[in-house]
Amino acid sequence: MTSIAPPLPLLFVRHGETDWNVDSRLQGRTNVPLNARGRDQAAAVGRALAAAFPDIADRGFVASPLLRAQDTMRLMREAIGLDPQDYELDPRLAEMSFGTWEGSTFREIRARQPREMLARDAERWTHRPPAGESYADLTLRVEDALRALTRPSVLVSHGGVARAVLGLVAGAPHQKLPAMHIKQGRAILFDQSGWRWI
Repeated sequence: MTSIAPPLPLLFVRHGETDWNVDSRLQGRTNVPLNARGRDQAAAVGRALAAAFPDIADRGFVASPLLRAQDTMRLMREAIGLDPQDYELDPRLAEMSFGTWEGSTFREIRARQPREMLARDAERWTHRPPAGESYADLTLRVEDALRALTRPSVLVSHGGVARAVLGLVAGAPHQKLPAMHIKQGRAILFDQSGWRWI
């Protein structure tokens, strides 16, 4: 995977928890609101970023247009002490589409479509769910979003997008990325020394 160099440092925040996260349901492009824990996570990551980065207000703030990412951004900015509404949206940061699988768990899908799940198991990076996207598809649009950044920024987006960013910016191998756990209510810092959780 080709590495790119957006303006650094770059902070990536995965949206807070939703009830579908708790149930292990594929959300993709479905608009699911944060639950109470997710709202607490969003505020907590805002406080953590304010403490770790005194210049946080000088950065760009860009969110996925999906509800759970926007709610996380607003609660995070409020906790930092910034105008909750003052951020940009980029549709290229939306979660990968799971097509007809959205709303289901992998266990349910495996029971309904075992051959399709075997195909996914064999090549998770390039497999497309029916009417959905692959990680490879997602990475192309995320790369465009990263190339459009003009200053160090804070992105609020999704687990799939985080994996694409880890591949594009940190050079993580795509064979390992689909299985990587992306924590909610935490930020990933990308800088000249590599990447780490905040």
